[in-house]
Amino acid sequence: MPPIIDHPLRYTMANELHARPFPAVEAPSRAAYLAIKPASNAAGRDRAADRAHLIDLLDRFGAQHPQPDATHYFGTLGKHMLKWESHTEFVTYTIFGEGVADRPFDAATFGVFPEDWLAKAPGTRVTSALIRIEVAEGDDGIAKKARDWFVPESLAISRVIEDDLVIAGDFRIDHAGHMRFAIFARPRVGNRRIGRIVQRLCEIETYKAMSMLGLSRARDLGATMATFDKQLSALLEDMRSDDSDPADVLQSLLEVSAEIENTIAHTSFRFGATGAYEKIVNQRIEVLREERFEGRQTFGEFMMRRFDPAMRTVKSTEARLHAMSERALRAGDLLRTRVDVDRSASNQDLLQSMDRRADLQLRLQRTVEGLSVVAISYYAVNLVVYLLGPLEESFGFSRTIMTALATPLVLLLVWLMVNRIRKHVT
Repeated sequence: MPPIIDHPLRYTMANELHARPFPAVEAPSRAAYLAIKPASNAAGRDRAADRAHLIDLLDRFGAQHPQPDATHYFGTLGKHMLKWESHTEFVTYTIFGEGVADRPFDAATFGVFPEDWLAKAPGTRVTSALIRIEVAEGDDGIAKKARDWFVPESLAISRVIEDDLVIAGDFRIDHAGHMRFAIFARPRVGNRRIGRIVQRLCEIETYKAMSMLGLSRARDLGATMATFDKQLSALLEDMRSDDSDPADVLQSLLEVSAEIENTIAHTSFRFGATGAYEKIVNQRIEVLREERFEGRQTFGEFMMRRFDPAMRTVKSTEARLHAMSERALRAGDLLRTRVDVDRSASNQDLLQSMDRRADLQLRLQRTVEGLSVVAISYYAVNLVVYLLGPLEESFGFSRTIMTALATPLVLLLVWLMVNRIRKHVT
C-alpha cells in the first residue's frame, strides 16, 4: 500500500510556528535594536532589497548567509549575535553583546551597525533602541538607576514573570536617537527567559511605533473630513429647497461620495494595520504578567494613559469616515425618493392630460360620426330619390313626397349601420 500523500504546505505551515525562536541572552549583556520600513507602500516593498541589505552586513563580518526566501535569521556577527526578521511592513535587526558598557546606554553599542550600511538601508528607521541587561539580586539600587537613566514623568517600571525580572523604560528618544530599556534579571533566571523579555520589549516598542502611524494619518484627515461634513450638510440643505435642481444635487453628491470612498480606500490598510498592531502591543504587555514596583506605573498603565487615547482617535476617525459614507448613501436614497415623488406627480399630470385628450377625441369622434350620418344620409336620400324617379310618372308620386318618405328610413338605416360598425370595432 503506498504511503499517504502529504499536503504540499504541511511542512511549511508546521515549521512556520517555529520559524522565529527567542534568543538566549545572558546577564549582564546589552542589545541594540533597529526596525526599518519604507516610507510608502511598505507591504509591497522589494523584499529582495531587504535580503541584499542583510547580506551586505553579514559579508562585512564574514558571516553565513540565510536560506533563500528566509524571513528569519540568527547567527554570529563578529563578537556579537544578530537576529533578523522580516515582517509585513518592516524588517528588524537585533544585535546582542556580552557585558554592559561602563556608561549606561552608550551609543557606541549601536556602532555595530556601520554608518555607511545604515545610509544604504532600503527604507527609513521606524524605531531603534538600546537595551541594558543587568543582574539584580534584590531591589536595592534599581529605583535610583531608573531615576538616573530615564525621565521620571514618563518612567514605567514593573516586576514581570513572577518577579523574575524588573523592566524599565520611558519611551522617549534620547539625544542619540534611540529608545532606552533596562532589564534587571534575578540570578536564577535562565537565558531563554531573558531573551523572551528582550524580544517582548522590542516588539512592544516596534508595534507601538507602527500603530502611531495610524494616528498621524488620522490627524491629517481632520481638515478633509471637516470639508466632507460641510459639503454633505450643504447638499442636504439644498435637497430641502424646492428650487434646487435634483440633477445638480445628484452630481454634487456623487462627487462627494466618490471622494469619501477614495479616502476610505486609501486609509483602510493603515487603519486596519493600526488596529492589529494595537492588539499585539496589548497582548505582549499582558504576557509579561506585570506587578507594580514600588508604586510606580507599569507598562500597561503607561499605555493606557498615553497609547490608548491615540488608538481611540484612530478608531474614531475610521468610524467617522464610514459614517460619512453611510450618510452620503442615505442622502442618495432621499434624493432618489424625491425624484421618484416628483416623477410620480409628473406622471399623474401626464395621465390626467391624456385622459382629457382622450375625452376630447371621443367627443370629436362622436361629432364626426353624427356628421357622417347626416352626410351619408343626404347622399343616400338623393340616390334613393334618383332610383325612384320612374315611379313619379307611373304612380304620380311627386319628388317632394318621395324625399319625405325616404329620408327617415335612410337616416335609420345609416344610423344602424354606423352603430354596428362602432360596436364591431370596439
